[in-house]
Amino acid sequence: MKKQIILALDQGTSSSRSLLVDQNLVVLAQASVPLKSFFPQPGWVEQDPWEVWGTQKKTIDLVLEQAGVSLDQVTAIGITNQRETTIAWNKDTGEPLGPAIVWQCRRTTGHCQSLKDQGLEPLYRAKTGLVLDPYFSGTKMAWMLEHYPKARGLAAQGKLAFGTVDSWLVYNLSDRKAHVTDASNASRTLLFDLHQRAWDVELTEPLGIPLSSLPEVVDSSGVLAYSSAKFGAEVPIAGIAGDQQASLFGQACFKPGMAKNTYGTGCFMLTNTGSQPLTSKNGLLSTLGWQIDGQATYALEGSVFMGGALLQWLRDQMGFFEEVTQTESMALAVPDNGGVYLVPAFAGLGAPHWDPYARGLLIGLTQHTNKNHVVRAALEAIAYQTAELALAMEADFGKPLTELRIDGGGSNNAFLCQFQADLLGFEVTRPEHLESTALGAAMLAGLATGVWGGVDELSRLWGKKETLRPRPMDCGPLWDGWHKAVSRAKGWAQ
Repeated sequence: MKKQIILALDQGTSSSRSLLVDQNLVVLAQASVPLKSFFPQPGWVEQDPWEVWGTQKKTIDLVLEQAGVSLDQVTAIGITNQRETTIAWNKDTGEPLGPAIVWQCRRTTGHCQSLKDQGLEPLYRAKTGLVLDPYFSGTKMAWMLEHYPKARGLAAQGKLAFGTVDSWLVYNLSDRKAHVTDASNASRTLLFDLHQRAWDVELTEPLGIPLSSLPEVVDSSGVLAYSSAKFGAEVPIAGIAGDQQASLFGQACFKPGMAKNTYGTGCFMLTNTGSQPLTSKNGLLSTLGWQIDGQATYALEGSVFMGGALLQWLRDQMGFFEEVTQTESMALAVPDNGGVYLVPAFAGLGAPHWDPYARGLLIGLTQHTNKNHVVRAALEAIAYQTAELALAMEADFGKPLTELRIDGGGSNNAFLCQFQADLLGFEVTRPEHLESTALGAAMLAGLATGVWGGVDELSRLWGKKETLRPRPMDCGPLWDGWHKAVSRAKGWAQ
């Protein structure tokens, strides 16, 4: 049987990556290029759209060269991307109108508050499954219309294009022929009706977003465009999903109640809720997991803004260590956290708190506190935030979770993973392939092009590497300390 090769593009917040995957989900080659973020003001986060595309294109060239294959040997291309990050460009020329506004950016906090003051949050919550928070794309687009000089003129001419990163990549990869987004990414914009699965004028009008500027919404798995021949071959672009939905798919969480958590720049937990969206009563989001053959699978999601980014801060800003991999041994060098708690609300708190005015807090320091205690507190903070999401999901779903499948860089940290299992009180599972996000994009593209016959075949290919079981311990006092620390961090900037 001829080997089938899928090219998976994984465009993340801190890097662009590409993987080549075969029909057995074996990673044949991978390449990564760092991507810079810019912080022009406190709480603002931007990236250069050309660098987003340029770094991704470079990884494509690198991974093909590494594997010794050409693009015309690739069966399909799958794309997964940092979600909510928003770009505006000239639809005709492809010229960006300004910096990309990154998902972490808080510049539209005031606009979100204004919409809440107008009593619009129930409308957005009911239709989109989301809360009015600067995290999402809609208010970013509204800000661009006000502040990018060419935006309104192009909108009047029907030449304005708004898109999340997936749209920008497809637009460039297809040599400006396709302006599309998949349903999972669309569901993160505040502009997409989760039930009708379409852009909604009642949602776009309060933000002033012209419908003509938005991409066509397509299935997450299906041939939606082709790479341009100028890049080497016309290959079907056959799968798109936002990074967290792609991870849920890549972890083979195909049945309702199955859950995953990704430890990346942020932390994102999703639980499959089946064919109907489930409205959260505990601070979570309803989102679209993926859409295949016009049929939607939904998910509950909890988003933590500061996961691996907290460790990067300790390394780059505080100089506590040279490599993030050192954090495991530093945390184990002390018997406990020494009463130290670190609440990483640098850009506010996400789910289940949704407090954009919260700020970072380090508390419980004594003369005996050393760097190891602070590092341990940082790793524990990642686990506490994730466990809060799991508790909220259990309450919404109406039954306990029994397993959490994990991926992302933090899943390599043995201390973090074991502490996570201890807090949760149930099994934490590491898969054979930690590249779940990119694998999810590859799976979606392969399904659309006949590489796999269905999700049952993909479930059989998914493999478990390690199961971490909770140790018998009383976590009550630890939780008490965390809750006290979080309460003190809330509302600080207001």
